[in-house]
Amino acid sequence: MAEQNDDNRSVSIERLEEGVYLATNKRGDTLRFGSKATDAFSPVELLLAAIAGCSAVDVDVVTGRRSPAEHFSARVDATAVREGGENTLKDIVLTFDVRFPEGEAGDAARTLLPRAVKASHDHTCTVSRTIEAGTPVTVRIAG
Repeated sequence: MAEQNDDNRSVSIERLEEGVYLATNKRGDTLRFGSKATDAFSPVELLLAAIAGCSAVDVDVVTGRRSPAEHFSARVDATAVREGGENTLKDIVLTFDVRFPEGEAGDAARTLLPRAVKASHDHTCTVSRTIEAGTPVTVRIAG
């Protein structure tokens, strides 16, 4: 039996109808999305959710070791731009809104929060790190 590479990440999609797709990961979890799926995320919204989600996981785990948050949310804003016939996002901003309980544990988590956010952005969040690195995407046709 061939050794499986645990570093590989993959998602496949199937078209449900024009502009509506079903993404499936290796574990069999699914997510409906699309440009014409009015009751689901668009591809750009999924990208923004991935940016927030990746850092949220990092920050929540690190600060949660000190104290669970009483409130934990994050928001990603970006400007959609069309320049020279190309669509891109500019000015991507991830904002955390996190509150911890009063007391020693909450104080420790509050103190750690800025460092955890910076570490996620600078080192551990694969999604935003990949975007900022400008990693090329190879596109090909099967067969």
